[in-house]
Amino acid sequence: MTPHAATADPHRIDPDRVRRLLDHAVRIAVRGHGGAEPNPMVGCVIATAGGAVIAEGFHRRCGGPHAEIEALRAAGERARGAVALVTLEPCAHRGRTGPCADALIDAGVSQVLYAVPDPNPLARGGAARLREAGVAADHVPHAGALELARPFLKRVTTGLPWVTAKWAQSVDGAIALANGDSKWLSCGRSRRMVHRERGRVDAILTGIGTVIEDDPQLTPRGVRVQRMPRRVVFDPEVEIPIESRLCDGTARTTLLVGATLDRAAEGRLAMLRARGVDAVALGADDRIEPALRTLAGQGVSTVLVEAGGGVVGRLVAEGLLDEAWVFVAPLVVGDGLAQRPARGMERSILAEIPRGRLLAVRRRGEDALLQFRFGTA
Repeated sequence: MTPHAATADPHRIDPDRVRRLLDHAVRIAVRGHGGAEPNPMVGCVIATAGGAVIAEGFHRRCGGPHAEIEALRAAGERARGAVALVTLEPCAHRGRTGPCADALIDAGVSQVLYAVPDPNPLARGGAARLREAGVAADHVPHAGALELARPFLKRVTTGLPWVTAKWAQSVDGAIALANGDSKWLSCGRSRRMVHRERGRVDAILTGIGTVIEDDPQLTPRGVRVQRMPRRVVFDPEVEIPIESRLCDGTARTTLLVGATLDRAAEGRLAMLRARGVDAVALGADDRIEPALRTLAGQGVSTVLVEAGGGVVGRLVAEGLLDEAWVFVAPLVVGDGLAQRPARGMERSILAEIPRGRLLAVRRRGEDALLQFRFGTA
């Protein structure tokens, strides 16, 4: 590789224009949700030194060209001397595709602005490689790009998937009546949104109580499906009925089972395995964290939780919940025995309960969708 004769001025593009270009890169990167995982969603914009867009690209699917390659192909010779703005630091390793840093160097770009450094030890180092070749490579922090990368960053740095719980509730916090009736709290538009997300995540987690009560399918329906999610059931004692729709072979089903099972449970599990159902062991005291770590090692990077209060409460207690989508329907149940979205934790001092933060409030038909973030993410 021949180093470029001059290093680009890192301040040539107006900072406000850089922010807007990275905003655009984030928006196009989201188009890869459901296809790119377990790789990160990444967007790239090729622009002139003055900030005019030449070409753009995003990472469409795992194993396919990265965002930089898509954008460079669209730009062609116009990439020479241009600026590449990327939501994540270009990779420096050769996996299913070649190093993006090398592709940017070969294309003759004069400068690369990246929003989030890559923590992956297998891929990081792209910025250093660019600088060695005489290409200016500058880290430009961008809040939207960081939000976009959080599921990837969590998996790479902790070995755990990104966990989002969703539930529909009344204004006064009920997710179902005391008898279990919950159809339909949310409106049709809210339910369609959930089905779209089902068709983009790696796994859907529910609890054995929900399976026995509702016999759900947990599959995306009536929407474009990017991937068929793995159905995961918290079932410590292997109680799932063999005639359950989750055992019909429509999609892969995994049970999270106790670390030690009695002979009857082992027998039931053997019959289920003959039906194509597999199992992952929970930790001591049926802790979910070890099982999620195993699933992440099997390629599960995003988990959507559609479960009752018991499973959600466990996730909160173990500090495993990253995000919550709460669909608030315009009705008041007023029943003190109604079911609630989380339970199982004894609290005595309100001020000591960790607080999340509100990300967004949106209207979905007749419902309000509240998006919350928890933990340090």
